Order: sequence, then C-alpha cells, then structure tokens
Amino acid sequence: MKSTNPQLVFTIFVFIALAAFDNIIVGLFPPLFQYIADDLHVKIAKLGTISAVNILVTAVSSVFWGYLSGKFKRKKLIIIGTLFWVVSVFLTSISQSYGELLFYQILTGVGLGCIASIGFSVLTDSIPYQKRGMILSLWGMAQGLGGIAGALLASLTATNTSWRWPFEIVGFIGLFLIILYLFVKEPARGGADPELKGLMENNQSYHYVIEAKQIVPILLKGSNVYLFLQALFMNIATGSLIWLPTLYIFKIQQIGYSVETAMIASGYLYAIFQIGGMASVYFGHLGDRFQKRTYKGRAMLTSFFVFLTMPLYILMFMIPMNNLQLPDDNNALSIFVSLMGQLFMNPWMALLFILSFFASAAQSANTPNWLALITDVNLPEHRGTAFSIANLFNSLGRTIGNVGVGIVLGMISTRYHGPTSYIITLSVLQIFLIPSAICYLLMAKKNMLDIQKVKETLTLRSEPDRG
Repeated sequence: MKSTNPQLVFTIFVFIALAAFDNIIVGLFPPLFQYIADDLHVKIAKLGTISAVNILVTAVSSVFWGYLSGKFKRKKLIIIGTLFWVVSVFLTSISQSYGELLFYQILTGVGLGCIASIGFSVLTDSIPYQKRGMILSLWGMAQGLGGIAGALLASLTATNTSWRWPFEIVGFIGLFLIILYLFVKEPARGGADPELKGLMENNQSYHYVIEAKQIVPILLKGSNVYLFLQALFMNIATGSLIWLPTLYIFKIQQIGYSVETAMIASGYLYAIFQIGGMASVYFGHLGDRFQKRTYKGRAMLTSFFVFLTMPLYILMFMIPMNNLQLPDDNNALSIFVSLMGQLFMNPWMALLFILSFFASAAQSANTPNWLALITDVNLPEHRGTAFSIANLFNSLGRTIGNVGVGIVLGMISTRYHGPTSYIITLSVLQIFLIPSAICYLLMAKKNMLDIQKVKETLTLRSEPDRG
C-alpha cells in the first residue's frame, strides 16, 4: 500500500476523526455537572460517579471489541459499535432521572469501547511503518482535542440552551461518521508491516487470527507489562487534569467574576492551555528517528519528557491570574477576545500560557510513542487485544485520577479552601508521573527483545510455503 493512495488517506482521516469521540463525550460531562445536577435534583458528586463508570465500561468493553477485531471484519464491527453509542447518546439527552442517565451512559460506554481498540487496529495496518509514530500522534492528538472540544461545546452551548443540547449535537455528528465508514476500505491485516510486504505484493493474505489461549501470553509479555503499568501511572496524573476547568473557575470567581463568566472563560483557557499538545506530531517523528537507531530509542526519549511534565504542570497550577480583566456580560465572543488580549498584555497570564504550552508539549510526547511501541512489540492479530487491555489500564488510571482528586481534595479542604485546595490536590497527583517515566526506562531492554521476535515471526510467516 502506498501512503499516497487516496483511499488510504481517507481511511486514516476517518479513523483519526473517530478517535476524538470517546473523549468528546468524556469532556462534555464536567462543565455540565452543575446544570445536570440542578435539572435532575442530584448532588454533583453522583455525576462524577457516572463519568467514572462510563470511562470504566468503555475500557472493559474495548477488551471484548479488541478480541473481536483480531478475528472478524473490522469495518462491520466499527459500524455496529458506532451505531450503538450514537443511539445511547441520543437517549442520554432525554434522560429524566439519575438512574436513566447512568444506564444510558453505561450503554454509551459499551459502544465507545469499539472506537479505541478497532480504530487502533485498523490504523496500525494502514500506516507505513516508517511513519508509524508521526501518524499515530495525529490519532492521539485527536483524542486530546476531542476532550477539549467536548468541554468547549458544553461551556458554550449549555449556558444559553440546555445541558441536553451538546449530547444531541454529538449524536448527529456520529450519524454522519457512519455514512463515511461506507467509503472506507479495510486494510489487510499486517498490511503495513515491512516483513509482510512480499506476501501482500503476491496478493497473498495474512491469515493468522487471535486465539483465546494467546491472551495470557499477551498479558505477560515483558514490554506489554511495562506499557500497561506506564499507562496506569500516567493516567492517574493526567486523569486529574479533567478538573483544570474547575480550578480556573475558582480562580476567576475569586477575582470577582460571575459563575457564568468564569465557566465560559475556563472553557476557553482549558482549550488554549492545551495548544502545546500539537507538538505530539514532532515528538512522534522524533520517536521514529530514535527508533531507527536503536529499539530502545522511543522508550528512552519518552521517559525524559514524561518526567519533565511533572514540574511544569505543578508550576502552572501555582501561577495566579492576577490583574485578569474580562467583560462580565456572559458574552462568549467578547470574553474570548479579551482573554486573547490578556495572554499578550498581562504578564501573569502570559507566564501561565508559556508554562501550559511546555507542560502540554512535554506530555504530548507520550501518546505517539506509547502507541507506536505497543504496535511494534505485538503481532498484527494481537494488536487490537493488546491495545484494548492497555486501554483498560489507561482508563483505570484516569478513573483513579478523577476519583483521587475528590479524595485528596476532601482531606486538603479541611485546612485550605479553593482554589488553593485544588492547586495542592492536582500537584500531589502529578507525582505519579515519576513511576510512569521509570516504566519506560525499565521497558527499554524488553523492547529490543520483543520487537526483534515480532520481526522474526513475521519474516517466517511471509515465506511462500507459509503463506
């Protein structure tokens, strides 16, 4: 497959766009907590539980979808899964009670589980090996942008309409995606692996599929163990960042602005302060270059930037929003224009932006290289399952980070009030970036062995008498 093939480019585009949606739905919830709580007459804390349950169900179901992706046609599976979550999102928008909201979000999680595992499996068979890190960075970036888009969509629409409207919008976009799937061509399994190039050129198929007995060896593979643990620790730290808009709201209200103005401004700041994540493409490319030199390259490179992320975020949390000037008219456009001016004219806001840029940039090195590594160390038929298991650890980390904020915040709040209590809480949870960086150092030697074994196996399977 040539990288310039229009249908290949279209397939990559569609699945990169798809990657945003599980995070859009996760990102929708926090800004809407107050509105949903008031409408359904429940406590905000109970809505945090629904968000956590959705993340966990998505992760658990992705293991099932990932296993299916190693056995059956993935195009049909992704259409079924997308249809499932689209219907569930529409049902969420008409929820009349806490029980209904919880149930529909569980169903949504079941459908969303297909996105990560099957989308990842299709992409890794579509992307040329030499560009694996760079293009997977776009897939990871789409997930991050999805979370930002969800927060912005909620902040900008709910203040003037209803908390139900953002879910309806996402549902309609999901229906459009299903139409796009009809024009996607499913790549051959293993089609992007150079060792199988001869097999593909001779119009032979890679007929190996996953078997249930192979799941335990996948779990226990050296590189996978460290990738799973790294995902857990990393996402405890970054999962807590879903509370950043809340921190911004407290800081802006402390200055004297209304909750409506604070909510709109916090949505913008959350998006603006993630701009450094665009560096993910460069770090994916850099990882590709390091990996050409040695199979330890990606792990060593990413370890450094994961560790660097911690002090940058902690400093960012601590910087005050002194002298922040905003129009208190609840007008989204005027607030945005004013904020952009403040980033250049207010030295405190400028410093905050610079720190956020470097923090989110350093964090962005993780995703493309982690995705490329879990691809490199697993056979084509195992990748969907390996990724979905890793995604389970990923989501467990995000859930622990999310819940951990509530636990730590409860203890800190006995002595400090917001926003100081939030600053301390979020800073404490960034400590988990240290074991996350160490996991990369420990896996480096395992990467060399596991990548070499995958290449040897694929080379043997590409021989004519084994086709």
